[in-house]
Amino acid sequence: MSALDAARALFSELTGREPDGVWSAPGRVNLIGEHTDYNEGFVLPFAIPHRTFAAAALRDDDRVRVASTFADEPVEVDLAELDALFPTPPGTAPAVPEWSAYALGVAWALRAAAQGAATRGVDIAIASDVPVGAGLSSSAAIEGAVASALDELWSTGLDRVALAQVGRRAENEAVGAPTGIMDQMSSMLGRADAATFIDCRSLATESVPTGFTAEGLEVLVIDTQVTHSHSTGGYRERREACERGAGLLGIRSLRDATEADLPRAAGLMDDVTFRRVRHVITENQRVLDTVRALADRGPRAIGGLLVASHASMRDDFEISVAELDLAVETALAQGAVGARMTGGGFGGAAIALVARDDVERVSDAVTRAFADAGFAAPHVFTVHPSEGPRRDG
Repeated sequence: MSALDAARALFSELTGREPDGVWSAPGRVNLIGEHTDYNEGFVLPFAIPHRTFAAAALRDDDRVRVASTFADEPVEVDLAELDALFPTPPGTAPAVPEWSAYALGVAWALRAAAQGAATRGVDIAIASDVPVGAGLSSSAAIEGAVASALDELWSTGLDRVALAQVGRRAENEAVGAPTGIMDQMSSMLGRADAATFIDCRSLATESVPTGFTAEGLEVLVIDTQVTHSHSTGGYRERREACERGAGLLGIRSLRDATEADLPRAAGLMDDVTFRRVRHVITENQRVLDTVRALADRGPRAIGGLLVASHASMRDDFEISVAELDLAVETALAQGAVGARMTGGGFGGAAIALVARDDVERVSDAVTRAFADAGFAAPHVFTVHPSEGPRRDG
């Protein structure tokens, strides 16, 4: 059963009726630009074909009920209770099951963003084919699907950037995950055959053709099956180190620093903070260089930038794991144009830019390498830049 059909079936099981509609939003792959978004920097993600579906319908009361194929029981609250449930205090778990906090948090944040909209109770059933914990932003896909559904059902009239901001607020303040806005923006603004260059300070965006299809290239995703969570300590510690580094440099955020500032930074900071700062500063430049290379020389010119990005995340930001390193090293040894881990780190997925004729060979080599190392078998598949949210029925 497809995720679309699963959402419809779950809704019918939950309510005994058909939904008013089904809305969906995609996960994303970040081509390059990791942990730069919350530093007001630059990112270059693209939406993927894997999507989360939200079947939804208005109710005759003020109750919000959410169900998911990933959960045993639905969660139901009154609209008026949302302000008591959220925001979630930093470092604590949400007052509702975490999976439901993504959807309920969107309802809470959307009501605040659309002051004056006639909000009513709603039933929502969620199903997804975005791998969870793989660094492909399954959370932003939930937020985008639910925000798109509620935007239409409640007639809020918000544009896609505003809905991305709603999703970010839900993730930051309802779930308690200190993420930036890249995931939500890339999901909401996805376009076929293009990545989205995002200035995370101004929220200005530019659609950047990738040229993958014309060059006979595929993006191979290697899901290591090592799951991660943005609401746990490693991610938060990296963000705090970046904020500490910006403070020592006397700037608003690391967006305002360049590679020319690195010698001064080295003299101001302890080694760990400096390396965190160095990753962000150099990663911002790699994003800009990648956008320029795609436009001027095409996708085969970005391989070295992808490899340098992975090395920086492995050595300076220290968010890679052995499985990710093995995936990248094996793909490169088999002739990949470039490869890097993608997403927040501490598990998740790597990507490799591979010639179309080499996909099967590289996939088999990675699977064998994981088996030889005693790791769980990876989930390996291809993705291509895809469209953002839509109504599916």
